[in-house]
Amino acid sequence: MRSYLKHYIDGKWVESEGGTRHEVINPATEEAVTEITLGSKADVDKAVAAARKAFESWSQTSIDERVAVIEKIVTEYDKRVDDMAEAIALEMGCPISVAKPAQVESRTRHWQAAVEAIQAFPMEEQVDNSLVVHEPIGVVAMITPWNWPLNQIISKVAPAMAAGCTMVLKPSEEAPGCAAILAEVIDAAGVPAGVFNLVQGDGPTVGEALSGHPGVDMVSFTGSTRAGIAVAQNAANTVKRVHQELGGKSPSVVLADGDLERAVKGTLGSVLVNSGQSCIAPTRLLVPKDRMDEAVAIATEVMKRTQTGDPMEEGRHIGPVVNKAQFDKIQGLIKKGMEEGAKLETGGPGRPDGVDTGFYVKPTLFSHVTNDMTIAREEVFGPVVTLIGYSDEEDAIAIANDTNYGLSAVVWGSPESTRRVAPRLRAGMVYVNGGQPDPKLPFGGYKQSGNGREHGKYGLAEFMEVKAMVGALA
Repeated sequence: MRSYLKHYIDGKWVESEGGTRHEVINPATEEAVTEITLGSKADVDKAVAAARKAFESWSQTSIDERVAVIEKIVTEYDKRVDDMAEAIALEMGCPISVAKPAQVESRTRHWQAAVEAIQAFPMEEQVDNSLVVHEPIGVVAMITPWNWPLNQIISKVAPAMAAGCTMVLKPSEEAPGCAAILAEVIDAAGVPAGVFNLVQGDGPTVGEALSGHPGVDMVSFTGSTRAGIAVAQNAANTVKRVHQELGGKSPSVVLADGDLERAVKGTLGSVLVNSGQSCIAPTRLLVPKDRMDEAVAIATEVMKRTQTGDPMEEGRHIGPVVNKAQFDKIQGLIKKGMEEGAKLETGGPGRPDGVDTGFYVKPTLFSHVTNDMTIAREEVFGPVVTLIGYSDEEDAIAIANDTNYGLSAVVWGSPESTRRVAPRLRAGMVYVNGGQPDPKLPFGGYKQSGNGREHGKYGLAEFMEVKAMVGALA
């Protein structure tokens, strides 16, 4: 069993003050694979104090100095790719053939994007005879999820560090190993003590202590909308900045002139890549009503061809979902879809045939779904896709926007039709004829999908305050 029982505070690995031991369960075997210590409020106080102390000097470093530190981190990071990928595969079930290239190796681009952003960022601007400057906001509490654990950590750590902030990270207790390895990477890179601090823990204790802490200037949170509301409420008493990237129920709209086969296969691929456990997964597939049968045939073939398997084995299979609670939730939503009249084309309740152990979910496809059904409203976070028919372009836009969320959307069609429809979709990101997130482009959503943006210059700006020095140039 992997053991990470200490926290990383003020440049040292330290014992917890009053924490409790916690075992992480491998979702493929249902056996313990990692142990950590769930931290305490005392641990949080110690980490915040270290970050506040370090901020005094780190915030005064030059951009060149901070870039040099980040470059050292990248050098050390590259040495630990296999370790981090293995931790992700074992703890949250993402197959190693995805975990290594997509979850770990590609994250180097976030470090590079942060460097490029800070080097090009307009830190000062003259307005008449005054000066407007950007300054690091201070101590940032980072609370991150389990589904893309390293991606969400680096999306916050890289720009915050580049901006001159110090930080305390609380990763998910469901996938804590890659965060501990990243702390080892940061330590090996010689990052000054207190700039980066890691306190393992759960939301009700460590998350709550961080979000309400008077010594924290900003909370950057990624997770469910429900948890995000709790974080914002807890942070309100100290009027700190709260940046949130929350849930989603993304539509994938195939327009009348879109390539149906490409669109259906591309949409399903985006959902299945992490067993549906992606906030931007386009699980609502909208197709013209008169092409529903054609779409069903293409989608059914893809879903039936998708295999589940051991995350530690190379291959094109998908892994289990993260834990029993998530498995049970998905099973309940699949049954709800059947009860509410959606047509089950393939998949359904229970584990795949021949599988008795692990939280594996059958790749499941529903057709003839209406947008008022539970499976079209709630974020399933599993390998479940709903096919929804629409009558015309206006109807497609209305259905796509009829959701409490607004994180992302996909639109498939000709240049003319996508340029017409994409601006009308109420989402923070619209992928035109597919595509992947770019670490230089803003990442974030509308409505209950959160506020603020990550990545590139947009994410960098989130970690800064703006100061007007009136008459400074008179």
